[in-house]
Amino acid sequence: MSAKKYDVYGVGNALVDTEIETTDDQLRALGIEKGLMTLVDADRQQELISALTGVRHRLTGGGSAANTINALANLGGRCYYSCRIADDENGHFFADDMRTAGVNTNIHADKGTDGPTGTCLVMVTPDAERTMNTNLGISATLAPDQVIEEELAAAEYLYIEGYLVSTPNSLATAMHARELAAKHGVKVAFTFSDPAMVQYCKDGLDQVLGDGVDVLLCNETEATGFAGAESVEEAGDILSQRAGVLAITRGPHGSRIWDGDQWIDIAPHPVEAIDTNGAGDLFAGAFLYGLTQDLGCEQAGKLASLGSATLVTHFGARLHPAGIAEVKRAVLG
Repeated sequence: MSAKKYDVYGVGNALVDTEIETTDDQLRALGIEKGLMTLVDADRQQELISALTGVRHRLTGGGSAANTINALANLGGRCYYSCRIADDENGHFFADDMRTAGVNTNIHADKGTDGPTGTCLVMVTPDAERTMNTNLGISATLAPDQVIEEELAAAEYLYIEGYLVSTPNSLATAMHARELAAKHGVKVAFTFSDPAMVQYCKDGLDQVLGDGVDVLLCNETEATGFAGAESVEEAGDILSQRAGVLAITRGPHGSRIWDGDQWIDIAPHPVEAIDTNGAGDLFAGAFLYGLTQDLGCEQAGKLASLGSATLVTHFGARLHPAGIAEVKRAVLG
């Protein structure tokens, strides 16, 4: 267990999610590419919200790394999160959400005026696939000076979300955070975040990955796409050359983890999935919690696997703290 002030320091977007149950036909009619995250402006996002018919769920805090940090904190981890919010209703909602989870942030020092707080329209089809149209708002202006060096230096891990490579400002912020981590001997964990980042922003992912990271997390589609591989096994062999620990999630097929010496296959938990939004984020949070508590890759993988399997049986990208506690008890006692 780390003697540092924080287990994980996260850097990423701050978003508030609107989730709507929809259909493949609606996605096609509205020209939405299924299964990917697409950046849109506020007008397009509002047009889609108005046009979509289906069950609307309550607003929730979002953002890939924010979801991960939230899960980690609810498991008992000590966390800090750097992001940007505006001084608006969504910004206050996001800040309260992180504060309730016990996450320290830079938010109190940075309520900028460069646009509204970011929002994400999450569309869930009957096959449980999530499709996202995101208006980054002020998150698009995330800059290196939002990374608080003193707090980052006090963490065991820096965690960077792959979505940051989608804008020049946030990519520069990710690289600055990496440099500070190297300066202070902080380990680096990185997630590819979304197949769209591999498809459209691969050079940015490659830049952040650099000469390798301590922990790399991705799903099977992202792994094979980035590695240019035909199979998850081939992708794993390629990516493990650039990561001390590699975790590849495979949905209903479990996950495959390289612990630095050997491959570990984590069995899946068969469930009836209704919403896959946030599953990879929660997996990352639980996995990093396990690593920072010295549980080892296999036990951390089991915790992450059950957590993500439990999440997909609910709507929304975050599992309620009581649900997180139940997952922790089931795996760790």
